[in-house]
Amino acid sequence: MRSQRALGSAWLMRQARGQAWRLALPIGLGLMVTACQVTIAFLFARIIVTLLGFASGGGWNDLAVAGGLMLLSAGLSVGQELAQQSAGEHARARIRAALFDRLLELGPADRRGVGEKASLLVDRVEALDGFFARWLPAMTLALLSPAAIAIIVWRADWVSALVLIAMGLLVPIAMAVTGIGAARESRRQLDVLGRLAGRFVDRLRGLATLVQFNRAEDEARALGEAAEEFRWRTMRVLRVAFLSSAMLELLSAFTLGYLAWRHGALLTGRGPTDPTLSLFCILMVPAFFAPLRAFSAAYHEAMSARGAAAELAPLLEAPPEAGLLLEEVPRRVAVVFNGVELLHAGAAAPALSRLTFALAPGEVLMLVGPSGAGKSSVLRLLMGFVRPTAGRIAINGQDVTRLRPAELRRLSSYVGQRAHIFGGTLRENIALARPEATEAEVLRAAEAARVMSFAADLPQGLDTRVGEGGHGISGGQAQRVALARAFLRDAPLVLLDEPTASLDPGTEAEVIEAIGRLCTGRTAIIATHSAALLGLSGRVLELGDRRLADVG
Repeated sequence: MRSQRALGSAWLMRQARGQAWRLALPIGLGLMVTACQVTIAFLFARIIVTLLGFASGGGWNDLAVAGGLMLLSAGLSVGQELAQQSAGEHARARIRAALFDRLLELGPADRRGVGEKASLLVDRVEALDGFFARWLPAMTLALLSPAAIAIIVWRADWVSALVLIAMGLLVPIAMAVTGIGAARESRRQLDVLGRLAGRFVDRLRGLATLVQFNRAEDEARALGEAAEEFRWRTMRVLRVAFLSSAMLELLSAFTLGYLAWRHGALLTGRGPTDPTLSLFCILMVPAFFAPLRAFSAAYHEAMSARGAAAELAPLLEAPPEAGLLLEEVPRRVAVVFNGVELLHAGAAAPALSRLTFALAPGEVLMLVGPSGAGKSSVLRLLMGFVRPTAGRIAINGQDVTRLRPAELRRLSSYVGQRAHIFGGTLRENIALARPEATEAEVLRAAEAARVMSFAADLPQGLDTRVGEGGHGISGGQAQRVALARAFLRDAPLVLLDEPTASLDPGTEAEVIEAIGRLCTGRTAIIATHSAALLGLSGRVLELGDRRLADVG
């Protein structure tokens, strides 16, 4: 766990260095605000001293200048806040895009649930906002602004400057003392939030099943208990954060009280002093502690960000995929498995054992066998989501382990047993396979997959919108949309995993007809239990029960 936290902190600092130029603007604006505050404090000191009768010099001109500087300071503060928000938004967008790419790269090899992945992309990345938008500028300003104010006060009264410096140095010590607890509680809070979000998303996906088995009330109570734990953890984090703020306010109050006593004593005759400079030193206490107060407020967010980074860094800091790149995608491919074995981590038995077969270009192979025999594992190996434990897989005579896994996916089109349809139009769902495709190419793919046979009856044809998960169309129609994606992709290797499962005989016949057109001229491997689908090929490879039979 400690090494994971260290990895997260190191990753955050590398991200901060890449964000440095975007933070220059809010830091510059913050220094300008400090300059305005120093000038305003001096002008108010002149005005108050004049009103009290100690000296003359402060007048309406000083008041007008101070008013103008207050308006300028407010405008600069708004600009600083907007610049910080922009820096935070850019950092989050960049990290979220990199994380999404990484999750897509891992594909089925990543065993996290849908809810946990959603929590990583949303909650964990959002937790980084305070680090980039507030903590980094506040940390820099907490060093520069108090140092500049201390130098200015030193010219007026060196004792007051020493007091400010001493109290300012105690602030990071107080932050460190409370920060140990804040970091621990923030990590626990994020862990609970991740579990709560993951459970909530997963239960929503299975809501129909919960209602069917009368488990909705039980799950609602369980979610309520998880939410209560999250509330309790959040209150613990807030208690630590309030303790940190209280320590800062205590230091500020002590400094203000001491300087008021000291300069009050000087003004009553115990030592020569300029009343304007004395009042100026007292008025500089709020300006001195303002950047430190912002630093303290952002400290809790920095601790939350470090907790989130400990989860994100192992994913994002993983070494890039090794392997060669394809110069171009070949038009035809031959596939050879030679003694291939696959053993998943933690599994007692191998998913595949000494699998051997050869597939010529344009040939179709049917994989049959009981569930768990390894049919889907063959497809995952060819898509690069897993690597063989032993043996050799070759495409066109070249070992596939020499290629980057992403390059293997360029060679293939995949259709599973439950095609996922995204919320949008049918045209958009088909074009997902090749976004740069022309309208004519999308239409040809739709016709080849027999999507047009039902799309023609819809209100807007291919531009008809469907709901997330294919709401509005049947399962067979969703499968034809998935086949249209494969037609549009036009890859030389076709991989199908139970493409006709759960379809009625009439719909299955239409889908099989489309599959036959898709496999024509392409190398294809089809995992299936369907007897009707076996008629597409004379090559059948049976898996399972410690035996392999390649039946012609």
